[in-house]
Amino acid sequence: MRPVLAACAALAIALPTAAADRITGKAFATRSEVLAPHAMAATSHPLATQVALDTMRAGGTAVDAAIAANAALGLMEPTGNGIGGDLFAIVWDPKTRRLYGYDGSGRSPRSLTLAEFERRGLTDIPSHGPLPVTVPGAVDGWFALHGRFGRRTMADNLAPAIRYAREGHPVHEVIAYYWDRSVPRLSQWPGFTEQFTIDGRAPRKGETWRNPNLANTLQAIADGGRDAFYKGAIARTIGDYFAANDGFLSYEDLAAHTGNWVEPVSTNYRGVDVWELPPSGQGIAALQILNLLEPYDLASYGFGSPEHVHLFTEAKKLAFADRARWYADPAFHPAPVERLISKDYARERGQLISMDRALREVQPGTPRQLDEGDTIYLTTADADGMMVSLIQSNYRGMGSGMAPPGLGFILQDRGEQFVLKADHPNGYAPGKRPFHTIIPAFATKDGEPWLSFGVMGGAMQPQGHVQILINMLDFGMNLQEAGDAPRIQHDGSTEPTGQNTAMTDGGELDLESGFSYETVRALMMKGHSVRFSHGPYGGYQAIMKNPHGGWIGASESRKDGQAAGY
Repeated sequence: MRPVLAACAALAIALPTAAADRITGKAFATRSEVLAPHAMAATSHPLATQVALDTMRAGGTAVDAAIAANAALGLMEPTGNGIGGDLFAIVWDPKTRRLYGYDGSGRSPRSLTLAEFERRGLTDIPSHGPLPVTVPGAVDGWFALHGRFGRRTMADNLAPAIRYAREGHPVHEVIAYYWDRSVPRLSQWPGFTEQFTIDGRAPRKGETWRNPNLANTLQAIADGGRDAFYKGAIARTIGDYFAANDGFLSYEDLAAHTGNWVEPVSTNYRGVDVWELPPSGQGIAALQILNLLEPYDLASYGFGSPEHVHLFTEAKKLAFADRARWYADPAFHPAPVERLISKDYARERGQLISMDRALREVQPGTPRQLDEGDTIYLTTADADGMMVSLIQSNYRGMGSGMAPPGLGFILQDRGEQFVLKADHPNGYAPGKRPFHTIIPAFATKDGEPWLSFGVMGGAMQPQGHVQILINMLDFGMNLQEAGDAPRIQHDGSTEPTGQNTAMTDGGELDLESGFSYETVRALMMKGHSVRFSHGPYGGYQAIMKNPHGGWIGASESRKDGQAAGY
């Protein structure tokens, strides 16, 4: 959280049910929700939001709008996403009246083996450079979504991003901050400094940024379609670049890429069906946490109470132990998803929760079936009732730092999420998808669309999904208040990227400004190790059906985003 927001948040601690940025106890004191009768978009950049709205005004669907906004964000917010990364989406289609899920994650290079990492003496995959790079799935995801749900041409959808890339746009505050932090880390990699700095430095807040190389790449995709990226000159440039720079990603890896339509999975919480995508992503962790919390009357404890924070944290610990053990590419290690998200399994695991003491050691469960893996998030909704929940990322902010010449984008470093251990579910293997942190979310009521939402930020994402829902369903907050409320993040040692799947030290509990000293003290007495950090709490966008007609939108107050409609 930025200092000014943290200062405002601190004023709210006298009101345990208040959102973090409220300055009085009045219901209207937090920023208002956005309401519109026809269409709505919520993204992490105001110009991208306007691109989405313009697309729908011109006759495009919510999917067209999401693609147009995502393309713009790859230009405007390269600190979190771009066409060098992966994409996941959930779409509500009003024609068929059902949800569709898309897993647009890429696989590891087929020529890179576990033995190669061992030969280099590595015990972990590096964060940056050529080795963590996996095939980027975002462009394939655009065309898959467009092929099923688009109405305008892809050339029309990409035109705004191409125009902004050529003409330039002013860089926003938070993006400039993260860009400045990325330059020292990534400048060592070929192509980064030439394409993502101004005279060797990051662009400053308000400074105009242009990316003509990206404009040319997007124009090639607009003209030549999906294969222009995966089988044409762009793919050959990428393959040649990695061959010349100690890398393994090849033209053949790109040409072989396919994304997957997947069935979203759900659990019911307080009468709302909450939907996530199955692994290799971490979405079902949110469903597991909700199942563990359901037996408790959180509303009676109150927002920000010791009981609220304690129960949330303990449920998270149990779910993340399973996350570390079971979540991986299902083509290599299928997870027992049905059992993991079942109420019976939650009741079994919930017996480990004590109201008095924090868990310090947590082993993963044994969920046998009953019969025996930085980021942008955006959401759009159109006049026909289509809703899109879409998340896209390069991982670690700007990604690997590897920027092929003349293309104007950086390849993701998602392969860092692999474990260099053959018998681990998320162990590295050629042609395998790594464990994924980016997850879109959706919620329905009585079979009708209710809420499209997401919270960005690594392991914060399922924790954030749960907090948005309990803020609304247990604590009575509206859509904007639910995002403004101070957040909780537990950071444990159970990671799908680590060598162990059990937590043995209790982890660390980060609390955002806005929780009272009395709550902090009570949590410490229960055995929690409490930290106070600025910033690791994710970003948020959401669109909800207005029961009176039209849409309600909300956007993250901690970042540069905007919700708007018409």
